[in-house]
Amino acid sequence: MAQAVEEWYKQMPIITRSYLTAAVVTTIGCSLEIITPYHLYLNPKLVVKQYQFWRLVTNFLYFRKMDLDFMFHMFFLARYCKLLEENSFRGRTADFFYMLLFGASVLTGIVLIGGMIPYLSASFAKIIFLSNSLTFMMVYVWSKQNPFVHMSFLGLFTFTAAYLPWVLLGFSVLVGASAWVDLLGMIAGHAYYFLEDVYPRMTGRRPLKTPSFIKAMFADEAVVVARPANVRFAPPPEDELHRD
Repeated sequence: MAQAVEEWYKQMPIITRSYLTAAVVTTIGCSLEIITPYHLYLNPKLVVKQYQFWRLVTNFLYFRKMDLDFMFHMFFLARYCKLLEENSFRGRTADFFYMLLFGASVLTGIVLIGGMIPYLSASFAKIIFLSNSLTFMMVYVWSKQNPFVHMSFLGLFTFTAAYLPWVLLGFSVLVGASAWVDLLGMIAGHAYYFLEDVYPRMTGRRPLKTPSFIKAMFADEAVVVARPANVRFAPPPEDELHRD
């Protein structure tokens, strides 16, 4: 059993493995009171006035207390983060990292701006950890890129992946969780999907092109596509055409 878990962990792609490890270690550390969540949560005043910039990162690593909700989000993180990195972003680790960076920036911006809007500031002030929202963003992006995959929810009913975010949102409401967290993830996910997949097809321009300095951080392996024998992808040489 332990060996199977170790093999499963080692086979994870680098970004998924790193994020999952950081999230589990951070959450366990807080549960054991080795570190305190008060040093991790998103606090704009502390970031700006006391230069506690690490809060812009650590609020995405803590998943609250270790309960059933924590296990659900670890499952979503391990599954959909892995699926994206191994399939849609195969051989494009830098692009996948940039997607997460974009999502984290959008989520942080929404919370900061929402905190300045009257009548909404109180609701946004309660959102001090965005880890669940970032996980939900990955679920949303995966569902948009794989809309026709058939899925089952707890064996109760089946649906296609295009409706997965809405099914999970409805489940969160039923169990009494805050819908704001999931909605923020959907907003960030749709922003990425539109700018990366829809807008380039409409205009021919790609606004979310990964910066070169981020690409330099990752040594992506080339994706090799096997070519069947005796199959040509170009005209044969001229001398071969005139060969008897």
